[in-house]
Amino acid sequence: MKIWLDGGLQDSGSARVSVFDHGLTVGDGVFETLKAVDGTTFALTRHLDRLTRSARGLGLPDPDHDEVRRACAAVLEANPMPLGRLRITYTGGPAPLGSERGEHGPTLAVALGATTRRADSTAVVTVPWTRNERGALTGLKTTSYGENVVALARAHRQGATEALFGNTVGQLCEGTGSNVFVVLDGEIHTPPLASGCLAGITRELTVEWTGAHESDLPLDVLERADEVFLTSTLRDVQAVHRVDDRELPGAPGPVTAKAMRIFAERSGHDLDP
Repeated sequence: MKIWLDGGLQDSGSARVSVFDHGLTVGDGVFETLKAVDGTTFALTRHLDRLTRSARGLGLPDPDHDEVRRACAAVLEANPMPLGRLRITYTGGPAPLGSERGEHGPTLAVALGATTRRADSTAVVTVPWTRNERGALTGLKTTSYGENVVALARAHRQGATEALFGNTVGQLCEGTGSNVFVVLDGEIHTPPLASGCLAGITRELTVEWTGAHESDLPLDVLERADEVFLTSTLRDVQAVHRVDDRELPGAPGPVTAKAMRIFAERSGHDLDP
């Protein structure tokens, strides 16, 4: 495998990031994950815009979009595969052992891994930990993913592929790597960004393409929603057939199935919407 690091392609087995890189020592970095089908990315422009918003939120210099595009193209060309997870990582770069940044400048790495198409439906669990809707990193896609690792491991132990968080005021927020939607009386709702959730690219497109409502939702809405579905880069729109111990028979339900069709059709017609 070839990855992009320090301005060019390198063998993944020999490429090295400094042990003093701020992304490693204190999680001072941001990232994006893109879907790549037969060497072509989806929604690259929106992902680059969010990468910049996240970098600014951390106080990092704006990433060079032209360089990132070159890096993505080079990695995709060097590693042909039918379906891939393309990861852009942008960190504070080498720095002292502490919270202060160094003078070296950011690190940019782009890597690609093979993946498979997700199932049409999945199981999720809720977790007792909360998202802080008022935190310094709220809404930023940073490399500080420790609590997601813990929550997702808990979900896997319970036979699920995703864990859902509430926020500090008891509202439904998001998953570890996905946004969540519910269907109530035939209408689609999803938590607003003010809930503390990430501004997911697939979430954004799903709201635009289906007319979903951004609504404050109590966490217990999952106990009564007619349908539940997740959105993310690699899930696209994915139905939920179980929330904790509650089964949702027939998933995907009719509203979710329509959303899945709309997303597949629209994303297939425009690869950079």
